[in-house]
Amino acid sequence: MTFELGIEGGTVVTPQSRSALNVYVAGGTIAAVTADRLEASERVDASGLLVLPGAVDTHVHLMDPAATDREDFPTGTSAAAKAGVTTIIEHTHAGPVRAPADLEEKRRYLHDRSVVDYALAAHAWPDHIDQVSGLWRAGVAFIKVFTCTTHGVPGFDAGKLLRLFRATADAGAICLVHCEDETITADAERELRSAGRDDPSVIIEWRSREAELTALAVVSQLSRLTGARIVTAHVSNAEALSVVDRERHAGAPITIETCPQYLSLFEDEIVKGGAFRKFTPPARARGPDDLASMWAAVSDGRIDHISTDHAPSTAEQKRDGSIWDAHFGLPGLDTTFPFLLDAAASGAISYERLVDVYAESPARTYGLHPRKGRVEVGADADVALVDPTATWTVRNEDVISRAGWSPFEGRTFSGRVVDTYLRGRRIVHEEKVVEGPGYGRFLPGSGQEVGR
Repeated sequence: MTFELGIEGGTVVTPQSRSALNVYVAGGTIAAVTADRLEASERVDASGLLVLPGAVDTHVHLMDPAATDREDFPTGTSAAAKAGVTTIIEHTHAGPVRAPADLEEKRRYLHDRSVVDYALAAHAWPDHIDQVSGLWRAGVAFIKVFTCTTHGVPGFDAGKLLRLFRATADAGAICLVHCEDETITADAERELRSAGRDDPSVIIEWRSREAELTALAVVSQLSRLTGARIVTAHVSNAEALSVVDRERHAGAPITIETCPQYLSLFEDEIVKGGAFRKFTPPARARGPDDLASMWAAVSDGRIDHISTDHAPSTAEQKRDGSIWDAHFGLPGLDTTFPFLLDAAASGAISYERLVDVYAESPARTYGLHPRKGRVEVGADADVALVDPTATWTVRNEDVISRAGWSPFEGRTFSGRVVDTYLRGRRIVHEEKVVEGPGYGRFLPGSGQEVGR
């Protein structure tokens, strides 16, 4: 047999090992992973490179079609591809999916707009809880839930969460939950505004540690009581992690997500950075020990996976208005995989753990495994070829995202993706995106009805 593609001479990395192996592709899937050299129509010399699965980023906001001045699918998925991300799960607050008809409309709109493969998530709405089962059967990857009103999306209090979690448990659906208690954030906002505060530090006091901890406690306990599968989004610090872990150890079916900003940025950066450090929950680290505790949780498995929470705004948008008015969020698709490669190069985590937290584990959580997140026979041939010795400096002018800036601007990383393959087709070559929108496919969620 002659394979269509052979990626030869590289070091294949899995969550369990790294080995000198060759990867052969047929029909868009991985057909052989072997030490032997087999026949292939096209051969790629991966000597000196790491062969990693394409990353799976499950928390992405591309704003398309509602707010494309901030980000759209062609641009955002190009940024993903260049960084080695081959699969995303997207949802936008500007144009929320709340019913099956919304999902179908978005699928039709996006059919030729993505460079990488993508799944889509829905938003929970307090007066649309009856739509949960239909959304899950229609193929959403998860239901996004807020416990405080944010980005115009209404928050769920404990009573509504209980009803929602019962519905998602009955449907077999999974929820990604943004945890900040609305009673605490609303009270803090009233106090800060009445005091005339508009300095950047209001973000820390408004979206407080107490608000996050309280919501995490309620959400985690309701998960245990109802059996609802949830992912706690962007857990920001070790104390918050311990709150979730208590209920998880008691049997709650919870997965824990964090993001690069909680592994790298400090709480007091908001003072100088202003709206460029406005995201929520805010950075919590007050010193290197706080960051070290989060990295330890990534390394030892208490944190299950990492996502970007890519929520870009342009520099002009970040500067427009007061700290209260500026959009929340950071861009992240351009830099999250490089950030993690640098962490592996420095020894903060292993390359094996990197593959787990940014490919295999998120794919498993959202039902995309075994098709996505692994370099093994039968998986889609989604591969990132990485030069672990390359060093480079993040520059705003190199950011593909419409944001045009990065919180890591000026930082030097070790390790870089040189080529990216999606289903056996090279979409990035020598760090340049060579495939336009349209090759990326929609991935139905695990609840989709057979034959739909």
